[in-house]
Formats: sequence, C-alpha cells, structure tokens
Amino acid sequence: MNINKIKDYLNIANKAGYLIIGGEKLENYNKKLYLVLYSTTAQKNTLKLVERLKNKEIKVLQIDNLEELLSIKNCKLLGIKNKGISEIIVDLYNKKGD
Repeated sequence: MNINKIKDYLNIANKAGYLIIGGEKLENYNKKLYLVLYSTTAQKNTLKLVERLKNKEIKVLQIDNLEELLSIKNCKLLGIKNKGISEIIVDLYNKKGD
C-alpha cells in the first residue's frame, strides 16, 4: 500500500468536494457512495455505521491514521462520492510492497 499516494488522492478529493466526512453526515447521506474509509481507532458507534454501510454494498476499507492523512483532527470515517478516485484508492490500498 502506498500511503503517500493515497494521501494525495484524498487531498484532491477533499479539495474537489468529493468527501463526506464524519458519521453523522454519512448516516444521513442518501446519494451514491463508492468507497468508505474508516480509522483503525474508530469506536463502537462508528463501527456500527460501517457495518450498515457494508450492507448497502459499499466498498469499505480500514486504514491507519486516517486523521493524519487528511490533516483533520478526530476524523474516523469518510465517504468518497467520486468513482474514479475511489477505484484508484482501492487499487493503491491493495498493492503490496509499496
């Protein structure tokens, strides 16, 4: 997994307005989501929401230090509403040895 490239794509998505950040916003979001990322430090309520999103057949990935990647304090959960960026992040996440 190339964490620096993932960070770059998350920053691009954030600047372009493709991120839904936080559990409350994601819980009430009813449009198409392509990817959900959650932190390894997420608490019980966040994990419950992650399970509900998995049941909606949204791709969900667990990632270390999510708040550091985005430079957003206490960020434990985010959704991406851009298909292209989501696919790139999944590919980068699945690459081994980087």
